[in-house]
Amino acid sequence: MELGTRNIKMALRRLRKFARTGREEELDMDNTIRSTAHNGGMLDIKMQPERKNTFKVLLFLDIGGSMDAHVKICEELFSATRTEFKHMQSFYFHNFIYESVWKDNRRRMTERIPTWEVLNRYAQDYKVVFVGDATMAPYEITHAGGSVEHWNEEPGAHWMVRFTELYDKLVWINPTPQETWEYSTSVGMTQKLVNGAMYPLTIRGLEEGMNTLSK
Repeated sequence: MELGTRNIKMALRRLRKFARTGREEELDMDNTIRSTAHNGGMLDIKMQPERKNTFKVLLFLDIGGSMDAHVKICEELFSATRTEFKHMQSFYFHNFIYESVWKDNRRRMTERIPTWEVLNRYAQDYKVVFVGDATMAPYEITHAGGSVEHWNEEPGAHWMVRFTELYDKLVWINPTPQETWEYSTSVGMTQKLVNGAMYPLTIRGLEEGMNTLSK
């Protein structure tokens, strides 16, 4: 199926858990009919809180470098997630997760958020989605100082272990063709670190990823 915001939204809707929250904003048709009948046919409109998706999502987007080739589809994915998930926090990273992330790419060097702060602030009932091509030198994952942008005191692999230990539901969405993954050492390493929960950025891949998060 053709990728696009509409089809992405349809795939993301597999991750849904509805509850009625907030003010009474939505027509309650069944109760309106029942109350009107009991009222001798006089219309008695009943309202109820709107049903909203209550799943909470942490979205981490790889940006820059080899991800420049996937900007358009990642923008569509981001747009769709903002619509589908009312409880979502999004962050950027480059290549792999280290000790800090950021929300505004224009201020990536001045407004960093410690990764520990993210781990401490958002409870384990959040669903975590990483989006990135996982294409890098293996040492960027395995070694302190492996980052191409700064000196990281701890290997990226240590940070990913912390994520998988805290959050039961975590997936990695990869925009590169799945048939090429076996030729990349870093993709294989990342796939192993997320316990095999890596899926391609296709309609079927998104559906499988959302199914994994919803189990």
